[in-house]
Amino acid sequence: MNSVRNIAIIAHVDHGKTTLVDKMLLAGKLFKDHEKPGELIMDSNDLERERGITILSKNVSIVYKDTKINIIDTPGHSDFGGEVERVLNMADGVLLLVDAFEGPMPQTRFVLQKAIQLGLKPIVVVNKVDKENCQPDVVQEGVFDLMFDLDATEDQLDFPTLYGSAKFGWMNTDWNEQTDNIFPLLDSILEHIPAPKIEEGSTQMLVTSLDFSNYLGRIAVGRLQRGELKSNQQVALINKEGKITRQRVRTLFVFEGFERKEVDVVKAGDICAVFGIEGFEIGDTIADIETPEALPTIAIDEPTMSMVFTINNSPFFGQEGKFVTSRHLRDRLDKELERNLALRVEDTDMPEVLKVYGRGVLHLAVLIETMRREGYELQIGQPQVILKRVDGVVHEPIEELSIDLPEAVSGKAIEMVTRRRGIMLSMQPKADRVLLEFEIPSRGIIGMRNNLLTATAGEAIMTHRFKEFQLHKGEIPGRTNGSLISMETGKSIPYSINNLQERGTFFVGPNKDIYQGQVVGENSRPGDLVINLTKTKKLSNVRASGSDDKLKLIPPLQFTLEEALEYIQADEYVEVTPNSIRLRKILLKETDRKRAKNAALV
Repeated sequence: MNSVRNIAIIAHVDHGKTTLVDKMLLAGKLFKDHEKPGELIMDSNDLERERGITILSKNVSIVYKDTKINIIDTPGHSDFGGEVERVLNMADGVLLLVDAFEGPMPQTRFVLQKAIQLGLKPIVVVNKVDKENCQPDVVQEGVFDLMFDLDATEDQLDFPTLYGSAKFGWMNTDWNEQTDNIFPLLDSILEHIPAPKIEEGSTQMLVTSLDFSNYLGRIAVGRLQRGELKSNQQVALINKEGKITRQRVRTLFVFEGFERKEVDVVKAGDICAVFGIEGFEIGDTIADIETPEALPTIAIDEPTMSMVFTINNSPFFGQEGKFVTSRHLRDRLDKELERNLALRVEDTDMPEVLKVYGRGVLHLAVLIETMRREGYELQIGQPQVILKRVDGVVHEPIEELSIDLPEAVSGKAIEMVTRRRGIMLSMQPKADRVLLEFEIPSRGIIGMRNNLLTATAGEAIMTHRFKEFQLHKGEIPGRTNGSLISMETGKSIPYSINNLQERGTFFVGPNKDIYQGQVVGENSRPGDLVINLTKTKKLSNVRASGSDDKLKLIPPLQFTLEEALEYIQADEYVEVTPNSIRLRKILLKETDRKRAKNAALV
């Protein structure tokens, strides 16, 4: 198998990983002309293109100098750690991509730690050397220090480094010498990434990923560790509990470029897709029928956050979505569980309410956003951090938080984080900016991004990753301002909005459909306030001079889905439909809310 290399690409969000994979595909002569200039081939999912992040790992391959290079594009965000841990099992080496200005970031560390623990050989690629104020040599030293901190072996620390710009399609061993291609990188892969180690013995393949075809159904994807697989071969499927079932391989595929190519035989060391295996899960082993031996299963980090998912029962339900019942919701989440390893779903006392566990707000927000685009309507409750009892004592998830911001506003960020039970670990100056490192409870991060961007005039770059469970840190102050709640169902009248502008910030513009119990703004004071936005101006036949001039309305505050989820209080829902995101009280009538409040006091 000297003619195969299996590599995974590791990088922090927005360091140019997907762009680099695209250039490697172009170098492998897979695309003579790009279909749409400026559009990334790898981020095929609409959500990935809009957010500029990789959510799902993808398998592609190129052939360079008669060697097949299987490239695995991994997500850079720790919320998608379930994806990362699976796909690294298929690789023999990693390309560690770092920005020549920013250097190694928290989520680079997250994936790199997993790769080093698996004993994978790294190649460091310092990208974006064309950026102003970049420090490629300093960044390279920073990568060495990071690997040393992560207990890398002597061999792993002896890594080659390449410099260049994925955007402009060049790489070289010296960053001062610009080339016109990325061949030095491909040569480095052939030289430094080991060919797959093939053990002697019977067939073994760990199912590390799952593909789905509308024609074939579920397809198992993984790397064949030893032996070989043939079409129509009888195999044994060993699940996580060790139970063995007889199965038959109907069709085999290998990856060529973006396509799956059907083959009769797959040799050990190659990454392949197997159709015909039924009832498999990620982490199961496909083994020889005569002498079945299981491979170690994949350990996935547990969820750290939960949200309540329920059907949309607002007055506007069913106006935009196709799938609105609890059966639709349950079926869709069951389907998601098949491929989304870090997700858990639990029933509650009410049949239309489900509790969904995930790795963070972004992890669950991507699922919700995907569902709304598919035509689902649903409501989501406030994100809740998962607490654990260890020896009878409550523990909570703690995250490593990094904030990159101008030095002049760093004091505001430090004050905000410490108020939320954060502890500052380090402060590193970078030109006119500063990088702050903290440890903070996951509870403290919920809702902080918006406040931080407001306090720093949009200059702060905030990233975080789960670290461990620690002792509960005590109370964290939540949102102090109350909500402005609509009293009536109807259209929001500009005259009413104008009269109430001093009361707070509005989330709805003029002439929008609103309903009783909808959260239409944020009160400028603590406590909720019920207001009437549907009230029109009383007309009389006396004209007042000057008062009928055009109204000057402040534009409404628009939330993204994550911002809305982080903003709501415990007694509120985010209503999500294909075209709208609304905030509402769980109990729409004011009398019901007062009754519930009084009952809670008793």
